[in-house]
Amino acid sequence: MKYQIMVRMLMMLLTRKKVTAAEVAQKYEISLRTVYRYVEELNISGIPVDVVRGRSGGIYLADTFRLPSGYFTRGEYTAAINALTAMATQVNDEDTLSALEKLRHQQKSDKRDVSICGNILIDGGAWCDMGTFSEKMRVCEQAVNQCLSLEIDYISRDGEHSKRIIDPYVLIFKQNIWYVYAYCHSRADFRTFKIGRIRQARFTGKSFEKQPVSREDIPLNFGYSSEQLIPVTLEIRKEAIADVEEWLGVDNIEPRGDGLVANVSLPDDETSVEKILGYGGKVRVVEPADLRKRVRAAALAIAESNA
Repeated sequence: MKYQIMVRMLMMLLTRKKVTAAEVAQKYEISLRTVYRYVEELNISGIPVDVVRGRSGGIYLADTFRLPSGYFTRGEYTAAINALTAMATQVNDEDTLSALEKLRHQQKSDKRDVSICGNILIDGGAWCDMGTFSEKMRVCEQAVNQCLSLEIDYISRDGEHSKRIIDPYVLIFKQNIWYVYAYCHSRADFRTFKIGRIRQARFTGKSFEKQPVSREDIPLNFGYSSEQLIPVTLEIRKEAIADVEEWLGVDNIEPRGDGLVANVSLPDDETSVEKILGYGGKVRVVEPADLRKRVRAAALAIAESNA
C-alpha cells in the first residue's frame, strides 16, 4: 500500500505540480508525518520533490522533472490518450478522466527536447543527455519569454548548494556553455547562472516586470575581472586547429610561418592550465613564461601519477 500511495502522490504532482500535505493525508488516510516520510523517499529515489512551509506552501514537483522517456513512447502516449478519450465520451468515470488528464499533461511536457528562439534551434544537451538539460533549457526559456520567476536549486563551482528565487532576463551562450542572466532575490542583485549547474527549477507562480537592461549591463567575463585575465600567446599544431577554433574563435587564430598562433586573454588560474593540457601537447604556451612553467609542472605531475 505504501508504494501505491507514493506512485499516486507522484501522479498528483505530475498533474498539478503542487499539493498540500493535509490534502494527501486526508485523501489516503495517513498521517502528516507519513506524508513527509514518503516525500523524503521520493527524493531519495531521484524525484525532485520539495516542501515549502507556510500558508501558501505545499509539496512541489520541479518543473524540470518528467518521467523517463522509456515510460511511454510518443506513439504509446497518443494511442493511450485516444483510447481514453473515446472511453471518456461513453462513460463518466472519475478514474478514467483522471488518467486522461495525467497522460495529457505528461505528453505536453514530453513534446520537445530542444528549444526554439526565433530562427535559432537549440539542443544544449550533452551526447549522453536523457532530456534533463533540455528540460532545464525549456523552463529557463519560458521564464525569460513570459517574465516568470523561478526557484532554482543551484550548485556553485565551489560545491555550495543553495536555493534561490530568480527573475530570468536573458539566455547567454558562450564557449559552448549556456547561462541565464537573472535578478537574484537572495543577493538583491543581478547574477549569471550556469544552466548546467541548476539541479532543478520550478515556477513560483509569480511574474515580474523587467527592468531596462542594456547589452553593456550584462557581464560576459563570468566572474573574471580584467585584472584576473592575462595576455597569452599560443602555438597551435594543425591537427588541433578545429578544436582550438571552437575554444578561442576563428578570429583569434592566424598563420605564422609554418604554424598557427593565437593571441588571447585567458583567466590567470588553473582553468587555463587544465584547458591547455586537454589538447595533449598540440597547444604550446609561448608567453607568458609563468603559465608555460605551470602547464609543464602539471603535465609532469600527471605523468608521475600514472607511472
